[in-house]
Amino acid sequence: MGRNTRKRRSSMATKAVAASAALALGGGGLIWANFYASAHESNNSGQNQTKAANAAAQVATISCPDVGQKLTSVPNGAKQGVANELANLDKQITEAYTRLASSRQAQAGDPGFVQNAIVGPLKEKRAATIDRIRINIQRAGGQFDNSLSQLAACTTQAANNTNAGQGGQNNNGGQQNGGQNNNNGGQQNGGQNNNGGQQNNGGQQNGGQQGGGQQGGIGGQAGNGPVASDFVDITKVQANVKAKPRKNGQASTGTFTTRCGVNANNKFNTDNVIVAPGVTNGAHHLHDYVGNQSNDAFANNNTFAAAQTSCQNQQDKSSYYWPVLRVQDGTKEFDQNRDGGGKEGNVGKVLKAKQAEIKFVGSPKAKVVAMPQFLRIITGDAKTTTNGLANANAHWSCTGFENKVQLTEQYPICPQGSNVVRTFAFQSCWDGKNIDSANHRTHVAFADGNGNCQNGFKAIPQLTMRLVYAVPRPVIQNGQVKNAYAVDGFPEQLHKPSTDHDDFINVMNAQLNNKIANCVNKGQQCQ
Repeated sequence: MGRNTRKRRSSMATKAVAASAALALGGGGLIWANFYASAHESNNSGQNQTKAANAAAQVATISCPDVGQKLTSVPNGAKQGVANELANLDKQITEAYTRLASSRQAQAGDPGFVQNAIVGPLKEKRAATIDRIRINIQRAGGQFDNSLSQLAACTTQAANNTNAGQGGQNNNGGQQNGGQNNNNGGQQNGGQNNNGGQQNNGGQQNGGQQGGGQQGGIGGQAGNGPVASDFVDITKVQANVKAKPRKNGQASTGTFTTRCGVNANNKFNTDNVIVAPGVTNGAHHLHDYVGNQSNDAFANNNTFAAAQTSCQNQQDKSSYYWPVLRVQDGTKEFDQNRDGGGKEGNVGKVLKAKQAEIKFVGSPKAKVVAMPQFLRIITGDAKTTTNGLANANAHWSCTGFENKVQLTEQYPICPQGSNVVRTFAFQSCWDGKNIDSANHRTHVAFADGNGNCQNGFKAIPQLTMRLVYAVPRPVIQNGQVKNAYAVDGFPEQLHKPSTDHDDFINVMNAQLNNKIANCVNKGQQCQ
């Protein structure tokens, strides 16, 4: 199963099963969730916005430019070396954040501590790593953009300035269909580590109460979020889901559903073979996997093609994977002392999705072409806390509210009897040539606000997912949140809702890819 695959024994009380993907789209088709409208709109609610006490006075996290998203071309001979160095950049940020989170006392006594002991040395390490990226690219005959050397310096963010919406910088050219509305692109995050002193700093552990004031006001069982302002009562949020684009006579109206289960095989790892091939723990957080059962950092196309699959249709060996969802109830999970898990601030009980549906849908404006085998797509941005929302594609809601409210910057608190829903709609336009790109974004794009592909891109069947979870209801008291839940992520991203993302590798043969395209183009409902 690969060197970093995490398997869990099913009988232990503290070892919850992993999140699975539920895309239970009703008989009427995809619950549209505003996938063509802006995913970044405010929810217009003032509820539950109280920040943790004293948060404003503390440095909460480290913000570093995302070098990987600025890469536009990497020669084949340099790809592995560059991937290794990009992984080193993530590791360096993780280590710096760990140092930041574990040195609160020193920071209080020395105003220059963070700059002199953490941010300054981090810049030197990053500069050396970026230079090694340059060497890799130039040795392989490629051109290096010298402006990347200016991305070595990092800054800090205060706890009152860590909501992802601040500044949309860094979305790498805003490609993804010209930055048009809604969800553009997205990519991996890693996980971090949050000062090891986690366990809710006082070891409070029990009940997973999010002590909003501990660890400099960052909250969370591990001291790196979420906080009270990351949650909102969905019944108090104004409706924000817009109508989907009108269909024309060329619309492809069919659907193809593939049933791949809810990770009953308990396949987890903290790798990310798309962004960090050959790098153990390249994601720095735990992933759920359905479909292909051989996905780890060391898999290649031959590995994928020869693998087993959890999908009912055995021709579908595609890999569908996303960061797990956890409830911070004080549980010490199976990965409590592992990289990507508790060692990097991803703590609490791993939740298993109740439903996982994966569906391919058509375009409102065009017939689709078949996806190419081994196409890679990442949707969402795991680093929105520092990158801004330009590439965010998180959609959080509750059953019974999905046609009314979709949230990007807050987790919903659902009413009694309602479940939390994570929904994803992947990029649906393809450049017609490449199965991946240097920054894992530019070979695919979202349709514009009217549903059209731009810049010569072709419409492909759009992958959609809907994951449904029975989540214990969070409670906010005195500016703190108890029973919080959060998506796994890089430690310095503070478990913000907007960092949610999803990954796909198409491991279907030409016959099945053509079947899906034909089904969608003919307006049929297939599986």
